Amino acid sequence: MDAITMGDLRRDLARVVNSVAFGRERVIVERHGKPLVAVVPLDDLELLDKLEDRLLAEKCERILADPNSEWLTLEEAEAELKR
Repeated sequence: MDAITMGDLRRDLARVVNSVAFGRERVIVERHGKPLVAVVPLDDLELLDKLEDRLLAEKCERILADPNSEWLTLEEAEAELKR
């Protein structure tokens, strides 16, 4: 994965977008020498979203299958969120 600075990204945005979109590259953008964000192809982002959805669904299935899981009423959940 290539890394570029924020300044380079500003200057070469079109080139970076094209290399990510058409060259399937992933680019890390750094600020003050530290990684800040990544620019990735849209297909990669969609795959990540699907993976997150699958992991969340598996976690929900494990919770539902556990007979010791504690459930809150809607009112109890709302009260917990307000704290």
